[in-house]
Amino acid sequence: MQAVLNENGLAAGADVNELILRRIQTADGRSRAFCNDAPVSVGLLSQLGSVLVEIHGQNESQALTDARTQRRLLDQFAGIENDVRALGDLHSAKMQLEKRLAAHRDAFARAAQEADYLTNAVAELETLDAQSGEEENLADQRTLLMNAEKIAVDLDEARKFLAGDTGVETALNGALRRLEKAAPEAAGKLDAAVNALDRALIEAAEAREAVQAAAGEIQHDPAELARVEDRLFALRAAARKHNVGCNDLPDVLAQLAQQLTDIDGGADRLAEMELAYEAAKTAYSDAAQRVSAARLAAAGELDRCVNSELAPLKLDGGRFETRVEVGDVAEGGADGIDRVSFDASTNPGMAPGPIARIASGGELARFMLALKVSLAGSGQIGTLIFDEVDAGVGGAVAEAVGVRLHKLAELGQVLVVTHSPQVAARGDFHWKVSKTTELAATVTRVNPLDAEARLEEVARMLSGANVTSEARAAAGKLLEAEAK
Repeated sequence: MQAVLNENGLAAGADVNELILRRIQTADGRSRAFCNDAPVSVGLLSQLGSVLVEIHGQNESQALTDARTQRRLLDQFAGIENDVRALGDLHSAKMQLEKRLAAHRDAFARAAQEADYLTNAVAELETLDAQSGEEENLADQRTLLMNAEKIAVDLDEARKFLAGDTGVETALNGALRRLEKAAPEAAGKLDAAVNALDRALIEAAEAREAVQAAAGEIQHDPAELARVEDRLFALRAAARKHNVGCNDLPDVLAQLAQQLTDIDGGADRLAEMELAYEAAKTAYSDAAQRVSAARLAAAGELDRCVNSELAPLKLDGGRFETRVEVGDVAEGGADGIDRVSFDASTNPGMAPGPIARIASGGELARFMLALKVSLAGSGQIGTLIFDEVDAGVGGAVAEAVGVRLHKLAELGQVLVVTHSPQVAARGDFHWKVSKTTELAATVTRVNPLDAEARLEEVARMLSGANVTSEARAAAGKLLEAEAK
């Protein structure tokens, strides 16, 4: 209960010692639920109630024929419910690892099929060693080399204009010498012109040197042109092959190389996953076998306890038998590797068979009661509600049911809804539940009964609407038997 409260934020980190569940049903059909005055959903209210109270009625007795219920009851008797839950977690972990392992194997197989292509592609790109921006540089080089011969002629002509007897520098030098000769007598009027010519002469010299350098760099070289073109065409061919631009080829190389690394690493990862899966299988197998051994050990003890309860419940000659069939670990499920079934016989000399085929509805209810008494003996009892668990039985059988219910009540809280006077007489406290119609509305009342009202109600159950003195006397005897 504390775990449920913590999971739903109702405990505020502290242990809860008192719990009040409340539900309000309004006249317009709306419903509100509360746990210790905190609003909760009706679903959570139901969950809390199922942890606090175990209800047994006609449907619950029929559930005794269900294989899962039979296994759950045996686990409860054996006290291994936590172990079974842990086993379920191990099974879930094993199945998840198995699923991931299968997916990784498929992915690794597909990647391995591409390994040859990736190896060749990476080798080609590594040999090519493409660089970002290389295509633009090569394209510029190619254009320059293709026009180098024409450019060389133009550079030679430019050099002639700048140098030589008729060049710019010669003319600038002549003009500068003349002005420098006349400048002292010009009262500074020629200074600006002298400075301008001086700068022009410097710029002309730099221009001549730049032209000379360019002429040295730009050479008509057919072999170099062929090399640049081959490199440029190789880059563009690789880019087309991988459907990218030339500048993206380094990234393509990195991606393909990573895929190759992943394939190599995938083998290591596959080996790790296989080891983890084998470890999970071993953990599940060990836990399943421990649970199976506990079930086998508890089955005989459960049979002994239940069979000891059958005679008092007027199932004389009947026999109860728990069968535990241990299956293959490889086919085990979340609940383990065992198939648990309850067999029974209700008559002497009759071979036990599946309880669903052997026992009637009333007999099933008594078998369930015998099981609950047996489970109570192992300390597995809380608050139990039995809703007409005595239906279909009467007389001495009903009295025996009442005795067992009273015995069960000595170990825990037991509430019984019954129409049987033999069962009702065994109760320590009584409430009468009744329905009446008032102002066109149905009203349900629950009233506690004192000793006199209790006698009257048991007598009414014996005789019907008209309570006779004989019925009161019989009711008194029933209640006296209970007191003893």
